[in-house]
Amino acid sequence: MSYLTLKALNKEFGDFQALQDIELSIERGEFIALLGPSGCGKSTLLRIIAGLESATSGKMSVEGRDVTALAPSQRGISMVFQSYALFPHLSVKENILFGLKARRVEAKERQRRLDEALELVSLQDQQDKLPSQLSGGQRQRVALARAIVSQHPICLMDEPLSNLDAKLRAEMRSELRNLQKKLGLTLIYVTHDQIEAMSMADRIVLLNQGRIQQVGTPRTLYNQPKNTFTARFIGSPAMNIFTLPEYHNLLGVRPEHIRLSDSGIRCRAVNTDYHGENTLLKVALPDEQQIVVKVDRYQQFETDQPLHVNWEQQDLHHFCSAKQQAIPTP
Repeated sequence: MSYLTLKALNKEFGDFQALQDIELSIERGEFIALLGPSGCGKSTLLRIIAGLESATSGKMSVEGRDVTALAPSQRGISMVFQSYALFPHLSVKENILFGLKARRVEAKERQRRLDEALELVSLQDQQDKLPSQLSGGQRQRVALARAIVSQHPICLMDEPLSNLDAKLRAEMRSELRNLQKKLGLTLIYVTHDQIEAMSMADRIVLLNQGRIQQVGTPRTLYNQPKNTFTARFIGSPAMNIFTLPEYHNLLGVRPEHIRLSDSGIRCRAVNTDYHGENTLLKVALPDEQQIVVKVDRYQQFETDQPLHVNWEQQDLHHFCSAKQQAIPTP
């Protein structure tokens, strides 16, 4: 039996269908990323799991226990918000202990949990400071510590790193993943950033327009996309989707799997985008469809320079033109 299960979950806001037929099973200790573009329903789904929003229909269970109608405080779930949601007039220590005091946990136990949490997030020397005296990364750690001391086995996070700069985000990703493993948390993490999802999650739940598009490991979503949405959303730069006269279906090839060669499909250079370790070369095929080729280091190409591109058959994906779904490679 799965640890957390969502069955036939739907959410409507008036005439708008925010979530449609969500079916999801999560194992204890898994790191699950809810990934998708803005407005796809991932935050709504997280709020329903937390009990902050009610589903229009469907059920949610934890270890076989139906929690669909339970209040947030009865679900055994902690949550870390994008805005940190810290009390500005309370110290780090008081912010972390606020929930435990509200639940009337005895003082000795509160102190034990506080010491443990502060050590885990490396904030022992900051516990008497106010949130305004901390950096963004430190404030994020306070929010994490508050979730840790609750000792709830399920933790929900709604884009918790989005307010940090790129360098600090990368550091926090590693810290957060290590912390999740150490504590054995079942963690459900909302993000629109595929790098976060690919680098941290055991499995990714990819959503679009309120529907689950695909569930799987980062490697599975990258190598075996079930539809053109997954193919384009996972991977940076996105997979090229195009047609060729000799094929009846849509074709997909990732830019990093295309190579320039002396023979193959004729094309011409359109423009280049230098990224430091590589260059993204946009080329136009004979029928003027444009695709992107990822080449090593800095390479310069003249506009309309004639070129040839090629790829291995194993790197070619086939999709139904009508339904946009993946079809077996012929």
